[in-house]
Order: sequence, then C-alpha cells, then structure tokens
Amino acid sequence: MGILETIKSRRSVRTFEELPLRPEDAKKILEFVIRVENPYDIPITWKLLDAKKDGLSSPVVVGTDTFIAGKMSRVPHAEEAFGYTFEKAVLFAEELGIGTTWIAGTMNRDAFEKAMDVSEGEVMPCVSPLGYPAKKMSLRESMMRKGVKADSRLPLGEISFEGSFDKPMTEDAAGEEFNLIEAVRYAPSAVNKQPWRVVLCRDADGCRAHFYEKKSRGYNDGKWDIQKIDMGIALCHFELAAKEAGRNPSFEISDPGFITPNDTSYVASFRI
Repeated sequence: MGILETIKSRRSVRTFEELPLRPEDAKKILEFVIRVENPYDIPITWKLLDAKKDGLSSPVVVGTDTFIAGKMSRVPHAEEAFGYTFEKAVLFAEELGIGTTWIAGTMNRDAFEKAMDVSEGEVMPCVSPLGYPAKKMSLRESMMRKGVKADSRLPLGEISFEGSFDKPMTEDAAGEEFNLIEAVRYAPSAVNKQPWRVVLCRDADGCRAHFYEKKSRGYNDGKWDIQKIDMGIALCHFELAAKEAGRNPSFEISDPGFITPNDTSYVASFRI
C-alpha cells in the first residue's frame, strides 16, 4: 500500500491474539526505529520491554506482553521530535501486520520508567504494545473507540487553510497538495482532539505548509505539552506523503507571522 492507504487503514489496537511477538518482527521494528532521524536532531533511546519480566501493565491492553518505549532529554521540541519518530515506527509496524496504540496515561508509568531507566532531566512520553491484532475487539476497546469517535475526522476546511486563517481550504484549492493534507487529517491524536492546523502558501518559489497547534485545555502542564506530540505525528504524515508524491520537503522553523485564532500557535513549516 501507499503511505496514505497505510495511514487510513491503520487503527489503534488494544486487543491482541495470545501470541508472542515473533523475534524477527521485534528485531525489524527496533532496528528500524533506532535508524529514524527527526527534524529536530534530538536523540531518542529505544527499548522493547517485556511486561512479565519488567512488571508492566496497562488496563487497556489485552493479549500481548511486548511494548516499545522511548526516552529522551526534556529539551525544547522534544514532544514534536518524539511524535514524529514514534509515528514512523507505528506505520512501519502496520506494514508488518503488527498492531499498536499510543499510550501515555493508561499504564503503570512508574514501572515503565523504571524499566526504561529514566533519569532526572529525561522523559518517557509514550509507549505502545506490539502484537498481532485479535479478530475481535474487547468490549472495553469498542467502548473506548466509541467514546472518542475514533473513526471520525474534522473536515478539510477546519484543519487547513489557503494563504491565511481567513480562507478555509477546499479540495479544488488544495490541488496537488490534497493528499498531503489528507495524510495529516487522518493522523491519530490524544483523545482524537486533532490539534493540527495547516496554512498552505503558494508563490513563485513553490509552496510552504505552515503547521499550527490548536490548543485544548488540560494537555499542557507548563512543562510538557502532550498535543505537541500529536503535532509531531502530523509533521511525519505530511513529510511521508510529500516524499511519496515525488516532492522534496524541506523542514524549517520560520513563523510567517499570520494572525491566528485564539489558543493557536505556530509550530513548524515544510517547504515543498
């Protein structure tokens, strides 16, 4: 499948077949994520964890004992860098037929951080189980998906704009960039809040996509912004779709200075 098809077909998996992750699959995923570079050049340490061995648990996961986790220094842009890198691993796992789900709060975090040897000044943002999806979801999983409307997405004109925030994007106006925005639109996010906003600006030099975070209350404690992890996922999706389309996306942080809606702030841009 192409990257957009992979993005659209993937779903969060919390119910797994009672089968251990095959060693060759575990090796492929770990080797892959270790090689992934992020636009912020922030290093991340990755490990595969065994729930039984390390005393780990998550009340929303059934059927697998394998988890992947990453830790990093708590530095500026750590959230975006982690979201970008972890999502590449998630999509790679999807291509292998391995289920994943982002977990930040529904786990015994102290045990996970101990297993990851998280030290002062470091953070372990999220983890994911790894396993083979069960043919049928658990009742709890079905209810969770229903509660956050997991399969719904905001319309194109609510998350993307042409030239400024005053002009909602249409499919015709998106043109060659439509699939790139669709890749962003179908990104996963915490409680399906979909905080990304994208302004496309075209000129004689090409096209720039400026990414903004639409903030929701309760996701930023002043030290850590969970929704910036979602922004990293959105950046990842856009870049992958652009590359697949034969474009040459160039990452930059250069705030264009647009007037923005309330609770909306600039994050980063791609020039394509």
